[in-house]
Amino acid sequence: MPSGKHPASPFTSLDFQLVLLRRMADHNPGLVEDARHELGVSLADMREANKRWQAMLRSPRSRPPLSRYRSVLGAAESRTPRRIGDLDCEAWLWPVPLWPALRFEVLTAPNGAVWNEWLVRAPGTKGPELHTLDDLAPWSCTVDEAARAFAPARPLEGTAPTRWGLAFMAPDAAGVRREVVAEFTWGLLQRVAVTGRQS
Repeated sequence: MPSGKHPASPFTSLDFQLVLLRRMADHNPGLVEDARHELGVSLADMREANKRWQAMLRSPRSRPPLSRYRSVLGAAESRTPRRIGDLDCEAWLWPVPLWPALRFEVLTAPNGAVWNEWLVRAPGTKGPELHTLDDLAPWSCTVDEAARAFAPARPLEGTAPTRWGLAFMAPDAAGVRREVVAEFTWGLLQRVAVTGRQS
């Protein structure tokens, strides 16, 4: 989205990537700045995209979440039935050019209501090797990948609707298992804090 983009122009998939980045800037401003340069957009562009996105969410004429994503991101790359516990749902996946190995996933109920929306590893793409705290670098993994690698992990309430947390044990470089809290934005790891230690 070049600077000076007309405010009445359609909200695009590039704009949506800027919305994802805007939420991550609180934790990783350096990574976000690098990504912004890669996309060829200014800080003002990112702020404007987020402002327009928030206006879309709060508008009295706002579309239902799934319809909004379809209008912004286009046709889904895939739609897959999924069963979570006793619940049937459908997973919609869209590519995210900024992160080629990831997809933006929207989980919907049979009535079309959106249950979850976040970044996941693209099907058929190998995820990171997660063994120690050193492997948990910002943007290195998704919520599901961290939860599987360091099971059992306990979900934590996020500080905002697009944020999640996990508490788990992970060994440091010396092999000492430590209690940690990992924070995620839009499903992507942002930071890890060591909260305790267990030999």
